[in-house]
Amino acid sequence: MTLDFKCLALILCLFAIGQTSYSQLGFSHEIGVIAGPVQFRSDFGNRSDEETNFGNSGIGIGIVHYINFAYRADCNCYSTDTYFNDHFKLRNEISWNKTKLEHLGKWVDPSRTTPEANQLRGHTGVAKNLDIGTQLEFFPLSIRSFQSYGYRFAPFASLGVHYTSFTPEVTTTYANPDPSAVGDVTDPSNFYSFWAPGSVDASPGSTWSMVTSVGVRYKVGKLSDIMLDLRWQYYFDDWVDGLNHDLVYNKNNDWLLWLNVGYIYYLD
Repeated sequence: MTLDFKCLALILCLFAIGQTSYSQLGFSHEIGVIAGPVQFRSDFGNRSDEETNFGNSGIGIGIVHYINFAYRADCNCYSTDTYFNDHFKLRNEISWNKTKLEHLGKWVDPSRTTPEANQLRGHTGVAKNLDIGTQLEFFPLSIRSFQSYGYRFAPFASLGVHYTSFTPEVTTTYANPDPSAVGDVTDPSNFYSFWAPGSVDASPGSTWSMVTSVGVRYKVGKLSDIMLDLRWQYYFDDWVDGLNHDLVYNKNNDWLLWLNVGYIYYLD
């Protein structure tokens, strides 16, 4: 799969048009940065194995932009008091995450000395993903009250769609009996022999993903908040990690969990 630059350009154009439209409507804006650990659930190892889940962890960083419907920047006043304006924000984001991947768990236990175990031990990878997208955040408590210090904590939940550009990497140190093929990432015999040929492919590509999260904001100043956010992101593709084998337990596409901490600043 090749990177679809036309589709990415279309998203950027729609994003810019949307921002212009919302600015003309006078809604206020917030901007922030987020960062935190990522747990990437891929076809490396066994997804139900905690050693695999905690071992295949990485880092994510991002820039977020919010449209705050509760306040108008053009008049420095509150907007019309509707349920939507007082309980929803639109979150736009550009983020990047990276995770080093390896096979962990019982199949690569030191007691296993088979060629298949050695193939798994020698196979490592890197998942690198660039995201751009939008989420709608719901605040069960009043956004107005939160901004006016009615309370310090504001929980929220969100749902949205992201466009992901992925550029995985693959490496193997398996000592194939054929000296000319040692470490060759294009030779299927260097990888787990129970996978079908073509199960490993580190070609860059792009896909859509669904994003949902729960979190909380804590007000630290009139124009600033600290945010804690736990995200689940499901990719509509199984090649994000560069591995898509045909074993029976490979039932789901790649996905991740991201616990991030952010600092949000109110521009208007």
